[in-house]
Amino acid sequence: MLKNGRRFFAWAVFIGLWGVAAHAQFDKTPWPRTQSAPPVDLIDMNGQRWSTHTLKGRWVVLNFWATWCGPCKDEMSSLQALHANDPLKPLVIGINVKESASTVRRFVQGQQLDFSVVLDPQGELARQWGVRIYPTTVLIDPQGQPRWRVVGEVDWAGETARSWLQSMQKPMPSRPVPAGR
Repeated sequence: MLKNGRRFFAWAVFIGLWGVAAHAQFDKTPWPRTQSAPPVDLIDMNGQRWSTHTLKGRWVVLNFWATWCGPCKDEMSSLQALHANDPLKPLVIGINVKESASTVRRFVQGQQLDFSVVLDPQGELARQWGVRIYPTTVLIDPQGQPRWRVVGEVDWAGETARSWLQSMQKPMPSRPVPAGR
């Protein structure tokens, strides 16, 4: 009986841990302070040019995605809500990776998205920003400094994402200078 009890306990722990892992939707990590942001020079599908200079002073949500990616598709409505309704008015830029303009245009129209969408047909932007998993989102502060990299699906209209954007209102802490320098 005790042996079966241990087996049951081990199985319950496994199921419990698996359940927790199955519900983890994203991984948020700070942008490395020693890594500078790649320069931004983008033209969206509406012909709007976005550059490092024009993004200064704005909160930017730079989202890398693809139409074949289920979690990417799932978070699109919350990115639209963030773009349209958030009081901080962040600039949402979706960067579609390695798909044709016609595929992306159909998807954007079907989802009724009106935030800026940029095509990255060769995946060069994704490489520059170190993106390997979709969706990946980089949160950029008004000084043009990337602050967070978020890998995975997020409810961008929810309180968690709002708290991330609000935390970026605080200046980044400066690194202490080691004594003797």
